Amino acid sequence: MPSPMAAVDQVMSGIDRRTELREFLRSRRARIRPQDVGLPSHGRRRVPGLRREELAQLAGVSFAYYARLEQGHGATMSAKVLDAVARALCLTAEEHGHLIRLAQPERQSMKQVTPSPQRIRPSVQHLLDAIGVPAYVVSRRLDILGWNRLAAAVFGDWGQLPPEKRNVARLIFLSPETRERFADPGHTALTIASVLRMNAGKSPGDARLFALIQELSQKSEEFRQSWARHEVSCGSVGESVRMRHPVVGEFNLVHEPMALPGGAPMRLETLHAEPGSRSEEALRMLASWENGAAVRPGTERIR
Repeated sequence: MPSPMAAVDQVMSGIDRRTELREFLRSRRARIRPQDVGLPSHGRRRVPGLRREELAQLAGVSFAYYARLEQGHGATMSAKVLDAVARALCLTAEEHGHLIRLAQPERQSMKQVTPSPQRIRPSVQHLLDAIGVPAYVVSRRLDILGWNRLAAAVFGDWGQLPPEKRNVARLIFLSPETRERFADPGHTALTIASVLRMNAGKSPGDARLFALIQELSQKSEEFRQSWARHEVSCGSVGESVRMRHPVVGEFNLVHEPMALPGGAPMRLETLHAEPGSRSEEALRMLASWENGAAVRPGTERIR
């Protein structure tokens, strides 16, 4: 695994697909112990995880062929080989997709363009206002494009921030006030970094996204450490997130995101409490707490 500073240097010049592919595969090998996949460990190892020849054996390809892939030459590999490598590495669905995007971006039909500034449709804001749980909409860069009053009561009043500061990653890594709203901010931060890395693989030409990653790399040691782990994910889908609020204390919310169709990629993020739980009662208290209601977000463009 590269050092955090090496990972930062890579960000500074944008993601080089060969370098990213090589480091991603190495990081995935390093997390697998030989005994976990039925291979002898052969005693003490200089570096953790599987050797390249062991991974090639598991994937059913020659060592030279796999070594070429790990050197960043994925364009000539067949889909069958990439799928076999993904299985041997025990990749998640998100990691498998990330591998394909790095090795063969043409399979994803991605254009090297920078997405234009985004804003949500008025009907989406009406939907947010009608939802009885904390809900907000984010772009692929994790810019916060819209939210409802209950989201503001749980996370803080985003309407008090300038539009360019309304970004989930920037708030998690750089805002102590936001971090205090999470009972386990370290876990949340690692999740956000993994979402950013996956989205960076999907939008390699997004200059604003890489400017955000560069800013976080320069200002946050925690982000540098998280980024160097090469984790990729869609976020805490279906997982319970432990929140901490100055009025109602700690409570759990279940995170359920969904894609919004039409236009640039956006996600509707919703969080709900288990019926009949203390957490549901905490949400009711926040909903009725007038001082926790935020000003309705405007329609400024997020740049």
